Amino acid sequence: MDVVIVIAVLVFSAILHEVMHGFVADKLGDPTARLMGRLTLNPIPHIDPLSSILIPFLLVVSGSPIIFGAAKPVPVNPIYFKEGRKDMALVALAGPLTNIVIAVTASVLLKVAPTDSLSLISMILYTIVFYNLILAFINLIPIPPLDGSKVVGSLLPDELASTYFSIEPYGIFIIFFLLVSPLGGFSLGGLINKLLILSLKLLGL
Repeated sequence: MDVVIVIAVLVFSAILHEVMHGFVADKLGDPTARLMGRLTLNPIPHIDPLSSILIPFLLVVSGSPIIFGAAKPVPVNPIYFKEGRKDMALVALAGPLTNIVIAVTASVLLKVAPTDSLSLISMILYTIVFYNLILAFINLIPIPPLDGSKVVGSLLPDELASTYFSIEPYGIFIIFFLLVSPLGGFSLGGLINKLLILSLKLLGL
């Protein structure tokens, strides 16, 4: 039951994350996601069997301290944007900011939920808070192709930005390595856990 709840929360939170990417892109002039039917809460167009189901399931059952998943990325075509990389950064920020809003909203609802911390409603709301914070923090990591890299790239000169984004094919491997292998005393997983603890305290949980 716990595994089902976690995966359901991850999948629908990731879908909302992607829908908001497409929504903001549409508002900035790029209709691609809308025309491809991706501005919908229907999970079918968004589900990726690997990143939406298999990866979070394996992370949950393996007892990994950091569990995340992703929906199929919405298509974005920056040729429609008036301000190129700046608009791309706004589109990128829309995803993790959506997860933060979801987490804050769920934390408020949790405070008015049944007082029994073991109740199903409380457990679901806490799961929503916890995993939306994880999705936000991971996506804000400034390593291509994550959303944080689009923000950093928008601040760099064109040539340096091109070099920076050239590591995108290797980005996912870099992220996994940093999550599981401390480097010189630095642990990305440890940093995310500290941010989670701090955020949960700020939310009064």
